[in-house]
Amino acid sequence: MTRGAIVVGASSGIGEALARELSEEGYELGLTARRTEKLKAIGAELPTKSYVATMDVTDTEDARAGFFELAEAMESVDLVVANAGIGVVNRDLEWGPEHDTIETNVSGFVAVVTEALEYFEANPTPEGEPDGHLVGVSSVAAHLGNGAIPAYNASKAFVSRYLEGLRYRQAGRDAAVTITTIEPGYVDTKLTMGEFWKASPEKAATQIARAIRRRERHAYITRRWRLVAWVVKLLPEFVLRRLFA
Repeated sequence: MTRGAIVVGASSGIGEALARELSEEGYELGLTARRTEKLKAIGAELPTKSYVATMDVTDTEDARAGFFELAEAMESVDLVVANAGIGVVNRDLEWGPEHDTIETNVSGFVAVVTEALEYFEANPTPEGEPDGHLVGVSSVAAHLGNGAIPAYNASKAFVSRYLEGLRYRQAGRDAAVTITTIEPGYVDTKLTMGEFWKASPEKAATQIARAIRRRERHAYITRRWRLVAWVVKLLPEFVLRRLFA
């Protein structure tokens, strides 16, 4: 049976690299983002069939309707990756960047993942098989605040906790939907804000694809960032203030 995956935010960076990785594994791809022509160019290079849908997640009602239309057009949807996100350095707390970050990383994220769960629950698979796999891309930034980019870190904390809540919710429901939280460290994309342990998008995609195959609940990308998250929890606040003021 054909496997299908929708990648939201597939026009560049981790989303593009993961779409290519999943296509190599045999998935047909539903590609969404705001840049339609870029999506078409990516889709034309994939070894499997691709579907393209223009989507701006900040237009939440249109994004939800567009997601459903894309899912209905595909032969099957077994996997949804919610990857769309932005981050802007904003020490002066200008309203525009803060608003745009929350609209994209929080409101847009919730619009997509709730629609994905609704789709999976309305389209169960044959008995004994998983009813779908939802993957949300958060960040190691979820584990701490940052004075230079406060809305981004806060939005990723929301993403991680929201996915955790969805896992708890799903445990009490009939649909066997796997929910995976991905927390990358520095990846060489337009959002990169550091060089420490920076990975290429291709390496990140390889590790995310492995977490998907294993149906893991949580994965750090690359895996060594687990150590950073652990250390951050142990550091006193005065140290964190000096590091992330």
